[in-house]
Amino acid sequence: MTALFCRRRRIYKPSSYGLRVPSQPLAMFKLAIIFAFPALLPSCSCTARFGSGMREQDDLLLAASRLWRIACGDCKYCKEDLSSMCEMSKPSGLTRAMWGKHTAGFFRAAMLVSDQAQYVRVPFGDVNLLPLLDDVPDEKGLYLSDVLCTSYHAVVDTGVEEGHNVAIWGAGPIGLITAHCALKQKKAVRVILIDAVQWRLDWAKHKVQGLEVLNYKVLPKGDSVTKKLHELVPGGWDTCIDVAGGEYAKGCSLGGWAHYFEMGLGAETDTSEIINEMITSTRHFGRCGITAAYSGFTNHFNVGALMERGIRLIGNGQAPVHRYWKELLAQIQDGTLDPTMMLSHRVRLEDTANAYHKFDARDKKARMLKVFIETKHSFPKAEKTPILSRV
Repeated sequence: MTALFCRRRRIYKPSSYGLRVPSQPLAMFKLAIIFAFPALLPSCSCTARFGSGMREQDDLLLAASRLWRIACGDCKYCKEDLSSMCEMSKPSGLTRAMWGKHTAGFFRAAMLVSDQAQYVRVPFGDVNLLPLLDDVPDEKGLYLSDVLCTSYHAVVDTGVEEGHNVAIWGAGPIGLITAHCALKQKKAVRVILIDAVQWRLDWAKHKVQGLEVLNYKVLPKGDSVTKKLHELVPGGWDTCIDVAGGEYAKGCSLGGWAHYFEMGLGAETDTSEIINEMITSTRHFGRCGITAAYSGFTNHFNVGALMERGIRLIGNGQAPVHRYWKELLAQIQDGTLDPTMMLSHRVRLEDTANAYHKFDARDKKARMLKVFIETKHSFPKAEKTPILSRV
């Protein structure tokens, strides 16, 4: 199938061969981020098949499109492979007012339309598409567009080094891959994953050998995540990474309930609970990285502990996918990295809405972690990946 390619506007319109149910739009699904930024609705990622419209050749290419953030390929940040900070793709007065400067535009953001569809329209397609060879099936190549690069960026940008003790908040797909990257690629000596959903923790422990887990919901009364982490590593952890997010108040403490009501009243957009836990769980002059989505302002932030203990707080930003995707593609090809470790379901495109509901509910029976969405153009499933199911 041939892609529509307009050279003047650099627009590609390929057919979709595989999509995914991403976790970040759940914030919009629950009206947590859209409350503050109604124009920022990111799309899904897709794999798509192209013909001669993409390059001057006849052979077909399989491409994974980076559809979260649009990169122009020409500005200062794009040339530095910091594509998520593209200056040209979507200037925004709102984000400039909130954050000091705008970042790259979300794909299809202005129309509040997702690209979980049979066909997609890709701006700057010559920049935002990565050719994949036949040795990389859709179920692996698809996740180069976001999850793999986001997880790897969290580890690299926060500064995980060999021999580090690393604590990670959030046992979703990104938490799982972040733990894998910290243990297997950066050779961290100890990695613990923190969450409140036991089956997700069990899944991660099964998939990543040597990983430790902590369910904060089952801690004895009077205990805290910080207290437990200091018991495990006296003095504090070298590196802490938040891949969970600030749009959901934990509600398991007085402070948690305060955040719950303050966000409900519009007094803040995000909760600082996890950030505070990271700061108080880290060793003196340790590092804390924030990869999770935060949109605006928070209350009760422990700035005193940050300053007095010399903690390095690092906003990782949206991952600059173009910096990492070729490196990670090579790891997929040589077997170092297997994205299917997080893949739990394969569903039809028409079942996407139901998949979001089950994913958000963290259904114990469904155990939905990462979903591959099959379109009418999809190839047969790859070996050792989930079979097609109805949800």
